[in-house]
Amino acid sequence: MNIELRQLRYFATVAEELHFGRAARRLHMTQPPLSQTIMALEELLGAALFERNRRGVALTAAGEALLPEARRLLEQSAALAELVQRAATGASGRLSLAFVSSADYSVLPPTLRAYRAEYPQVEITLKEATSDLQLDDLLEGRVDAGLLIPPLPDRARQELDYLPVLSEPLVLAAPAGLPALARAGKPGGAADLRKLAGLPLIIFPRHISPGLYDAILSVFREAGITAEVGQEAIQMQTIVSLVSAGMGIALVPQSVSNLRRPGVEYLPLVQSTPLVETGLAWRRDNASPVLRGFLELMRKRI
Repeated sequence: MNIELRQLRYFATVAEELHFGRAARRLHMTQPPLSQTIMALEELLGAALFERNRRGVALTAAGEALLPEARRLLEQSAALAELVQRAATGASGRLSLAFVSSADYSVLPPTLRAYRAEYPQVEITLKEATSDLQLDDLLEGRVDAGLLIPPLPDRARQELDYLPVLSEPLVLAAPAGLPALARAGKPGGAADLRKLAGLPLIIFPRHISPGLYDAILSVFREAGITAEVGQEAIQMQTIVSLVSAGMGIALVPQSVSNLRRPGVEYLPLVQSTPLVETGLAWRRDNASPVLRGFLELMRKRI
């Protein structure tokens, strides 16, 4: 059975007018081909759709059953063009986005709010992951884009594009009231890392994000002291929780100070620190219109 949308449109028009002549005028056609089309549809379906007599036209029980379904199919077909256009322009679809935990306290929330406001029909799938895992996911096509901490290794640079999004200094996260904590001036002033020598450093394993790891240790070297690594943790939330538990100190990107934990103080350092960069990476060959729209929004925001 091969029912055409044209047949359903003609049937629905006659059903609404209950008059072949008026329906033909509404469809901008003559009555004979309209009547022939309806008869062909009835033959195809194996049932009469209209009762025809001198008093006029009325729907049969079969016609009454077909009418709501015909209208539904016609409405769905009319929406196809808009559906296709929205998908082609990135206004609908699916975006998979990975992010490092520090981005959750800086660029991620405002970016998601802005993107949802502009593209409300896009389904967003979020995945928190360290930079090394994100690179694997990006290279294998498991995510569309990732907010991560550079640098990108050689293979990644060959296959991925990268957009810097945020640069920020490192700050000290220390247990509140730490006796060894020396602050310059009033409360909230800068801390001198040299006065904290020997305290355990809480940091993540180097393979997770070698750029950030090396930046943290460079601050200790510039201060003329050796970092004493006491604990390792993968996520920033865990690192800050360990600081709260008095397990040691940590150097974290400034935006992590938005993560409030009882018993943790965030302070700038007397020592200068390198800027920690967070950026967006994506596969160069990813032609997704949804990704293209996300990239356009990101470029506008930086």
